[in-house]
Amino acid sequence: MKRSLVALVALAGAVAAQAQVSSPVPDGLASPEESAGFAKGRYAQLDALPDWGGIWFVQFDRGNPPSQPQLQGEYLDMLEQWREEVRANNGVEMRPRGNCSPPGLPRIMMLPQYPYEFLFTPGRVTINQEAWMQTRTIWTDGRDHPDPDDLDPSYHGHSIGHWEGDVLVVDTVGIDPELEIDDGARHSDQFRLIERIHLDPDNPDVLVNEMRMEDPAAFAQPWEVTMRYARDRHGTLIEFQCSENNRNPVDEEGETQFL
Repeated sequence: MKRSLVALVALAGAVAAQAQVSSPVPDGLASPEESAGFAKGRYAQLDALPDWGGIWFVQFDRGNPPSQPQLQGEYLDMLEQWREEVRANNGVEMRPRGNCSPPGLPRIMMLPQYPYEFLFTPGRVTINQEAWMQTRTIWTDGRDHPDPDDLDPSYHGHSIGHWEGDVLVVDTVGIDPELEIDDGARHSDQFRLIERIHLDPDNPDVLVNEMRMEDPAAFAQPWEVTMRYARDRHGTLIEFQCSENNRNPVDEEGETQFL
């Protein structure tokens, strides 16, 4: 038993040591010291950035709801098929994932109920989203996107950003094509999200996110949506643990369903 324990500890130490040196320097950086992994001595640079402190809630103009994507080809056909299935099922959508799966981008940035928090650290902007306790990273250290063959599709994709004055410009690729961008609407692996995020010049307690989505395979034209968020200066995010009491229905044959 003692020998096994010693062997496990030694193996864990070897794996940890290997992990510390296994990641290559991201493409686009001239040296490792430019990456977000080297933050010490660079925090003073953050004072030049705009004040996005507090938490932010989506504001919806009920008289002017966000636009919807104009799909084409097979993606339009899939949307029509989804609508038919929902109508045939009395308005209930059969989902391919569990109830507690987060929506991913771009929908995660459009939720009207749960707030967002933006954190600035050297080389990155981190967005914490109360719903599903999601964390999104926007790299601002100058790195490039990975090669497409090395990019694993994910809920938030891979985001790189830079500052143009007080505007954070974000470019995101690699969002999982299995995720919906709107009710029943899907996108291809060519989907790209460009965001320009900045304070409203007329109201510093409003944050504006100008979103432009491009997908030459799925969209008849680029989809543009502008989201506005109101600040709660002293608010905090609360814990959101959806899976704690997650339940999926079971059909007559005992098979788990996803709704």
